[in-house]
Amino acid sequence: MSAHSSDDNVPTRKKAGAGDSATTGSTSSKIHSKALLDLVVKCLDDDKAEDIVSIDLAGKSAIADHMVVASGRSGRHVGALADHILRHIKEAGYGNARVEGLNQADWVLIDSGDIIVHIFRPEVREFYRLEQMWSADVTAERVAIN
Repeated sequence: MSAHSSDDNVPTRKKAGAGDSATTGSTSSKIHSKALLDLVVKCLDDDKAEDIVSIDLAGKSAIADHMVVASGRSGRHVGALADHILRHIKEAGYGNARVEGLNQADWVLIDSGDIIVHIFRPEVREFYRLEQMWSADVTAERVAIN
């Protein structure tokens, strides 16, 4: 079996052998996740997303290292936020992220591997209360933008 995946967004690890560490690449993966998280948050802030929340999932969930939740002012704003994030992720060399809900633009989900991004219209976000579902188990951090 190869240590490489056909999907650029899914990191893979070699099986530990003599002299190898099972956590090889762990530091690199954390740096990759942090850089991607910073890119997503900056993009959301630059495009005037509202109420940006970052939830640390590292070690608590197998789906991702971080989840970012934000609101757009309208369906058009939600769609524009998602389009810009997708473009910046690709331009920065993180590959193609998966996206759901872009046509309706009520709730757009972007899965970039290490980072999951949810962008809502405010009333849809209030209805689903996604960050409250996760807050019992993980720490949510409101992103302070200066």
